[in-house]
Amino acid sequence: MSTTNIRIKKNQSIDIKIVSELLKLMKPRVMSLVIFTCAVGLLISPVTIPLKEAMLGILFVAMGAGAAGTLNMWYEADLDKLMSRTCLRPIPRGKINRNQALVFGILLSITSVTSLYLFTNFLSAFLLFFTIFFYVFVYTVWLKRKTSQNIVIGGASGALPPVIGWTIATNSLSLEPLILFLIIFIWTPSHFWALSLYKANDYKKAKIPMLPITDGIENTKKNILVYSLLMLPIIISPYIVGFAGLTYLVPALALTFYYNYICLSLYKFKKDKFDIKIARQVFSYSILYLFLLFVLFLFDKII
Repeated sequence: MSTTNIRIKKNQSIDIKIVSELLKLMKPRVMSLVIFTCAVGLLISPVTIPLKEAMLGILFVAMGAGAAGTLNMWYEADLDKLMSRTCLRPIPRGKINRNQALVFGILLSITSVTSLYLFTNFLSAFLLFFTIFFYVFVYTVWLKRKTSQNIVIGGASGALPPVIGWTIATNSLSLEPLILFLIIFIWTPSHFWALSLYKANDYKKAKIPMLPITDGIENTKKNILVYSLLMLPIIISPYIVGFAGLTYLVPALALTFYYNYICLSLYKFKKDKFDIKIARQVFSYSILYLFLLFVLFLFDKII
């Protein structure tokens, strides 16, 4: 094998590694949930659009979510290296430097918002811009290091993808996408507070004022239970307004009652203490719970 061929293969290997690290900056696991909820919002809307327009719209929303994740990692590189959950991200590992992440995040932001505007409509592009802006500047830069309510307020950005999916198809806002927004918005605190219980040492080391650190374990458990119970009226509301039928409502209630049950089990554990197995169960199940709720919306639409 010639020296030239060896160099070409080596360069190709380096390029693939860089692309892989750039993709990790975009938080692919978060992106997968964004893609799914956005797609559901689009598919259950009353307007059918061409497949190409739908797929491009979802792609650009995913890019926008990736841009927000990249800029989040750029800004929080100093915190990420202190936490076991985030220390293996590309910047702390030295695979990507902060300037590269910043440029990549800005380019993704501009490309995703502009493309969504050109291929769909202004409303969807504006909502995507607002999502990126809110996640980066309101949540990451301002709230996260300032208040234990960071995830409550900051959760608004993560709740917008199904709304954008709806507006891609309809170019309008109504009660239905607001309900989709509320489902994710109210779901978010209990999900992340369960995580913060068994990762409290990480947050304390990074000086992030998560609820277990500022208000204690008991108050955190209480808030997790309260927010899980708040899911009940939100889950019922699509049926009440005629947005979804019994095919959605019955299994959605069963899923919610089980979520309430495990959150209650977490709360009823010894005062000012928690069972790490139950906390992990609440966190893990909450992801499945949200996914299945949106599957039910799709199933109800098909039926």
